[in-house]
Amino acid sequence: MKLYFIEFREIFSIAVRSIRANKLRSVLTTLGIIIGIVAVTTMSTAIVGLRDAFISSISSFGSDVLYVDKFPWMSMGNWALYRNRKDITIEQYEKLRVVLKNYEAMAPTKTTFGATCIREGRSINASMIYGSTEEYQRTAQLVLVEGRFITDVEVKAARRVCVIGQDIRKELFPFENPINQDIKINGTPFKVVGVLEKQGSGFLGGFSMDGQIIMPLRTLESTISNRHGRLRIDVKVGDVTRLDDAREEIRAAMRVIRKVPPDKPDDFAINQQEALKEMYDKTIGVVAIAGIVITALSLFVGAIGIMNIMFVSVTERTKEIGIRKAIGAKTWSILLQFLTEAALLCVLGGIIGLAISFPLSLVINQFLPTAMPLNVVVLALVISAVVGVISGILPAMRASKLDPVDALRYE
Repeated sequence: MKLYFIEFREIFSIAVRSIRANKLRSVLTTLGIIIGIVAVTTMSTAIVGLRDAFISSISSFGSDVLYVDKFPWMSMGNWALYRNRKDITIEQYEKLRVVLKNYEAMAPTKTTFGATCIREGRSINASMIYGSTEEYQRTAQLVLVEGRFITDVEVKAARRVCVIGQDIRKELFPFENPINQDIKINGTPFKVVGVLEKQGSGFLGGFSMDGQIIMPLRTLESTISNRHGRLRIDVKVGDVTRLDDAREEIRAAMRVIRKVPPDKPDDFAINQQEALKEMYDKTIGVVAIAGIVITALSLFVGAIGIMNIMFVSVTERTKEIGIRKAIGAKTWSILLQFLTEAALLCVLGGIIGLAISFPLSLVINQFLPTAMPLNVVVLALVISAVVGVISGILPAMRASKLDPVDALRYE
């Protein structure tokens, strides 16, 4: 074992000396590998970063929450069909609440986008305004850092109270406690009773999760939005293992409540977070395949370049190979020497590619979320080494099969 280790150390040393003796040629040879590694790592960091940002942005939906709505979230191509469905109503919510047994929380919810919030000369546009009940805090998994959430009494009395996000708090109450203070939303006075913890921006920074306001449902209908807006019912199951059973229970109950005939399809949708993940993964999968094809082409070109240079190297060092064989070098030793050299060239290209792609990912991060986990770095180096071994096989076999007598005569 010790002899093999000494042999490999010598082989590695020879390969390093060969690369160092031809620095410029080595770097130029690895250009294809460098481009391929930059492509694969940049693509991977973008995909990982985008997925992390997407998962973070939909986390508010909750993995154990089902959303009964007029429209399915993935309603491509059938908009006219879904638009003609009857709206979900508050009466249907109340009936479902009585019929359904296994759930932790249920909240009817309406959403409207954009409203001007004013206080003492300061103003800010709210990104979203939700109208719901006291159980919305549980279905939306909201955490308060100041004050409290809206109560059942306030919901039933349609009081003008609200819970605000951090952006609203920062702009309208920069130096004071907002609890029990008044703000105007679209000209209507509201009392602030709670402040949500910071949640960050939505997917790709499309909107600020901290610009939201939550108020009683009937208050929203009477002051900000109209009574005939789109309503959905949020049902927190509490256990992801029971989601399928809960979905079927809700489906059966809603068909009865909405008087859907047995021979007709559902005229409502039951949405969940997992559907968004699956749709996103399918979409990003197409992008990933396109990136893999581009990367494969770059690595193929790089492998051809490495193979060509290794054939040149074998020809240039024919006499050296003859001397090594004449003094007792084994066939496998010569083979391993050139395979090691090819692999080192490619790993060098991989390292240079990583050195380029890391700052490039930081630049891209200014526009799109990126992330470079350790497994992406390891994958890039492994790909580089594998490409090197594959591209070095033929030249290495040619070198190992040289006759020592003919090799020593070579000039």
